Amino acid sequence: MKLRAADYEVRPIEGRGAPWQAARAFIAEHHYSGGCSRTAVYVHGLFRRGECELLGVAMWLPPTKAAARTVNRYNWRKVISLSRLAVRSDVPSNAATFLMARSIRLIRQDARFVSLVTYADEFRGHTGKIYLGANWTFVGIMDGTPRWEDASGRQVSNRSTISKTKAQMEALGCRMVGRFKKHKYVMHLKIQRKSIVLANDNWLLWFAIAV
Repeated sequence: MKLRAADYEVRPIEGRGAPWQAARAFIAEHHYSGGCSRTAVYVHGLFRRGECELLGVAMWLPPTKAAARTVNRYNWRKVISLSRLAVRSDVPSNAATFLMARSIRLIRQDARFVSLVTYADEFRGHTGKIYLGANWTFVGIMDGTPRWEDASGRQVSNRSTISKTKAQMEALGCRMVGRFKKHKYVMHLKIQRKSIVLANDNWLLWFAIAV
């Protein structure tokens, strides 16, 4: 059964109160990483229209400067990364695609970012078919990066806040379970423009303004 767009909606989850904590708990339960960052630029939730039960979460974070420059060299500050995308297993099969598309629409409307990047992790056998189907552009396979896990098996980044060495990660009680490649996808948001015509006797002046 496929999701009917008329029955669902994607809404921003803002602040650091109960909704935010519910989103983090949702990702911890439904995303293979077992957790997420304590902060985010955007967190968007999937809901049945008019209801409050959380069915999916899309979380967006700024990538590192080096990563952002590989996406948009001259406008790297306006690059945002899809860090987590998770939906409940009992929602319709195209729910993840719907959530991602509506989340991107909200980002485009906000107009703060012009380029998107995301990665499909081979650790779980992902290659990014969902991104290809949503008009992302595949740009290559990244070299294998280490996957660190804490004692509970939750994924831990060695680059959160500051980069940590192998010894530092082990001192924190983490273990490296392997090195896994990632498939990289990018999307450059099209700036929607409209024309305004100003008439003054014998001349017309056209302005194109971004919306």
